[in-house]
Amino acid sequence: MTSSQPVSLSKPLLDRTLDRANSDVVLIVDDVPDNLAMLHDALDESGYTVLVATHGEAALQRAAQVLPDIVLLDAMMPGMDGFEVARRLKALPQTAHIPIVFMTGLTETEYLVAALECGGVDYVTKPIKPKEVLARMAVHLQGAREKRQARSALDAFGYASITVRVSDGRLMWQTPLARDLLLRYYGTDAPTTPIPVLAWLRRHVGNHEVHSEPPRLSIELGAQRLTFRLHQQIGDSDGGGDWLIIMQEVSDQSVIEAIALSFKLTPREAEVLYWVVKGKINRDIGDILSSSPMTVKKHLERVFVKLGVETRTAAAAMVLSRIRQMHPHFAQ
Repeated sequence: MTSSQPVSLSKPLLDRTLDRANSDVVLIVDDVPDNLAMLHDALDESGYTVLVATHGEAALQRAAQVLPDIVLLDAMMPGMDGFEVARRLKALPQTAHIPIVFMTGLTETEYLVAALECGGVDYVTKPIKPKEVLARMAVHLQGAREKRQARSALDAFGYASITVRVSDGRLMWQTPLARDLLLRYYGTDAPTTPIPVLAWLRRHVGNHEVHSEPPRLSIELGAQRLTFRLHQQIGDSDGGGDWLIIMQEVSDQSVIEAIALSFKLTPREAEVLYWVVKGKINRDIGDILSSSPMTVKKHLERVFVKLGVETRTAAAAMVLSRIRQMHPHFAQ
């Protein structure tokens, strides 16, 4: 059982303690010890891993550190109230996806509406009834678990995903693979959306409903390229809404290997010819392959002899025809 007292945990210890394979992790935020104790015991007996925070700042710190599966949040606390805690959690890409269930003694409609508007998915009224809390949690955890499994499956198959808000351009959520890809191709991290990606999204979405899939965005990095596909809108459409974007990295290394095998070229000759097909001049090819334009020229001269052609245009046409037969989706 996790202690009900806030403690400082190192990352390795957290990884061992919060084993998602065995239980869901719940963060309870309440300034009243009796409420904490009652909920802690009820949830622990039901098999949940329970963490607690007694004020807003501690809640934000623990949520960012642990990434719980769900948050039970007291609406009225001294200092930073629950409404502000929820707004801040939803503003951070790493915690925006976590479902928040408010616990409140305020039953006036305006307070309940406020709880939902600032990011809550549900609420329970005080005095707290543990069975009701468990029932509400089960519903939202099931949905969160399915989304988490779907996103993990996408990553496992090489399809990363991000969620971008059109109105302010914030990257609201990203899978681990998406984070790695964006850092490598653009040098950016959440909440910053790469400028070309945001421009592409706004150009094809704007304030209009999307009836068909827009052209994909691609960026090349050596013999690899990253493609972006607009998947679906999530949430409301105010200001353009939030959009789920699927990313995939494709490597043309197999194409280079096929060129070498088909035309009996050395690996370096095949690389040079690959970039000729891509329309690069000798100087650019030299920069890509970390060699001089003169070395590239010598490789090309040997390639022309092996292919029986005299110009780079003829060589490119011959190779492109062969590539298209073996790799129909090759992008020139």
